[in-house]
Amino acid sequence: MTISVSVQEISILVVDDIADNLQILANTLSKQGYQVRCAKSGLTALRGASTILPDLILLDIKMPDLDGYQVCQQLKANKQTCDIPVIFLSALDDVLDKVKAFEVGGVDYISKPIQVKEVLARVKNQIALQLAKAEITELNQDLERRVYQRTIKLKTVVQKLRQEINERQRIQQQLIHDALHDSLTGLPNRALLIERIEFTIAHAKRNPDYRYGLLFIDLDRFKVINDSLGHLIGDQLLIAVSNLLQECVRENDLVARLGGDEFVILLDGIKSVKDATLIGERIQQRMRSPFELQNQNIFTSASIGIVFSSVEYHNSADLMRDADIAMYRAKDKGKARYTIFDQTMYDETLKLVELENNLRFALKRNELMMHYQPIISLDSNKLVGFEALIRWQHPERGSISPVEFIPIAEDTGLILEIGEWLLREACQQLQTWRQQFASIPEIGSLKMSINLASQQLQEPEFISKLDQILGDTGLDGSSLRLEITESVLIEPEGSIQDTLRQIKNRNIKLSIDDFGTGYSSLSYLRRFPIDNLKIDRSFIQQMNFDSENFEIVRLIITLAKTLGMKTISEGVETSLQLNQLKGLGCEFAQGYLFSIPLAPKQIELMLAKYPQF
Repeated sequence: MTISVSVQEISILVVDDIADNLQILANTLSKQGYQVRCAKSGLTALRGASTILPDLILLDIKMPDLDGYQVCQQLKANKQTCDIPVIFLSALDDVLDKVKAFEVGGVDYISKPIQVKEVLARVKNQIALQLAKAEITELNQDLERRVYQRTIKLKTVVQKLRQEINERQRIQQQLIHDALHDSLTGLPNRALLIERIEFTIAHAKRNPDYRYGLLFIDLDRFKVINDSLGHLIGDQLLIAVSNLLQECVRENDLVARLGGDEFVILLDGIKSVKDATLIGERIQQRMRSPFELQNQNIFTSASIGIVFSSVEYHNSADLMRDADIAMYRAKDKGKARYTIFDQTMYDETLKLVELENNLRFALKRNELMMHYQPIISLDSNKLVGFEALIRWQHPERGSISPVEFIPIAEDTGLILEIGEWLLREACQQLQTWRQQFASIPEIGSLKMSINLASQQLQEPEFISKLDQILGDTGLDGSSLRLEITESVLIEPEGSIQDTLRQIKNRNIKLSIDDFGTGYSSLSYLRRFPIDNLKIDRSFIQQMNFDSENFEIVRLIITLAKTLGMKTISEGVETSLQLNQLKGLGCEFAQGYLFSIPLAPKQIELMLAKYPQF
């Protein structure tokens, strides 16, 4: 007997506090024929799930009332809803967030931004798994009825019944196998991997001389291959990689696919960590050769995190967490390498998590503040403006450098909120100074330079927010100089280019910050409406000691003049550097030679002495 359920009979509850996400998911799933209900909060989701039981729940983690973890815990605690599978959706990509998702009862985890095909595939797999479980139950019940009814029949009927039993057992074993193996590569999946890891840890505790290792493998830039060459090539690459990994290990080792482009190798009964690193080196060596797929040579590499057995490990979650941490450390070091986990990595990860949590409250607690570094005209030696620089004064840790917290803000999306606050604060401050020193006309021409993150430029509402800030503060766009990084220029053309043009339409100047350290080319510079190039401080500081750096500075200034742009030098600290920059024709400069970044009150004392700097 086979349970037949049409797609139209499948009910899915989608939970997300962002209406756009709900609409996209609802439309996508409805087009596939699923019955879709939506909930914009955790409380609504709990009520909806209890009223009409869905077959599957897609659950966002970050929500205002109850977060996804809390909703899932309450669902699992309710006897009525405890068996409903929950797939988490989140922009959080940290290993601890993933681990927590599975600890509270989630069956899968999809990272945002959402890929439609990935969502449909994982939904389909979960629905198939539930139907498989129901089919197994039905088959067993049917089998028991058949055995009971046919025990009184003749020997030939009994023999036929035994044949049917064997067939049912084969089907059941196949279903179990399918539930524990990846459908694309045939490798063990997460469920079977976790089971084996738990068994291995328990075995190691009973046998002190037993050693094992774990390799967490993530393909580098797989998304680029998948997006540019298509999912068919991407799937073929994953199959080829899975075959390669199996060729690199021993027969008793386990190679598993977690999902996406993540693989895990469990090394059974090794002697030392060197045995694990040899496997890592073997994988790296093999991946230097291209994969030939559909008459194309496809190159890829892998970042590998390695964990060696320890009495400190009591469960699979901790082992997987540490291997994942080591893998991300390998990516941070440049990819295409392996890194061995040590406790320092975990401690640093905890510090980053703590720093991220503190950063989420920094704005609300008024811990962020602005300092301003003067920018000087090298022609007149007069003040022409300021660069707005954010600072974080933590109540316990004291001053925290932007170098430490800005990357976290960019990774977590907090940069949008922080960037908007910085933009408003700097605009308001310049307008305040203009009103305060209205008797000094030159102050009215000062400009404020403000750094923008690439995420801000990609935000659809950025221009409307910029207009609102200019309107609220009364500041004219001609008083602003917005600084972007070179990496923004190599983003796919379209929305970024249009946003930069809209910025220019408001008479706002555009600068490329830290020019010379990124990926710009003449074609990019000519294509975008750039007004200024800011020469990175690393070149300025080495001008006197390295002829190559001096030539780089000279070439940047010459390039800017040729393209009708002006140059601003950062990090000017000596009179010799100043004179050299003047001789090369640089228009503006900032650095400790003129002033360190100052608090607003200190700037006001300086403005009172204008125009002499």
